[in-house]
Amino acid sequence: MPFHRAIPDDKQPVKTSSGLSMYVEAEKLMHLAFVLPAAVAVGWGAGWWADNRLHQHWIAIVGIVFGCISGLFYVIQQAIAAEKKSRKEEPIQNGTEEGTPDIRP
Repeated sequence: MPFHRAIPDDKQPVKTSSGLSMYVEAEKLMHLAFVLPAAVAVGWGAGWWADNRLHQHWIAIVGIVFGCISGLFYVIQQAIAAEKKSRKEEPIQNGTEEGTPDIRP
């Protein structure tokens, strides 16, 4: 007798969100407000140190620019990840109370 695998369910179990998980998500988003200034400060500090060691006057500016770019990259990456996670957790409904996904063109 051949073995047939069961058809997997497309629906995943609904996770109940607790109050603690909401605080964790809020902390992750507040973390983004501190990342960009910290990245700029670290870039400026590294550039200032390199300026003093190499006797140049332009490396601090490059450090600031590098800190801005790396901070923005991280913030955008985390914002995209949070947006994807929120879309995954909230199913799209078509107006009927059955919870079937809406077909979009």
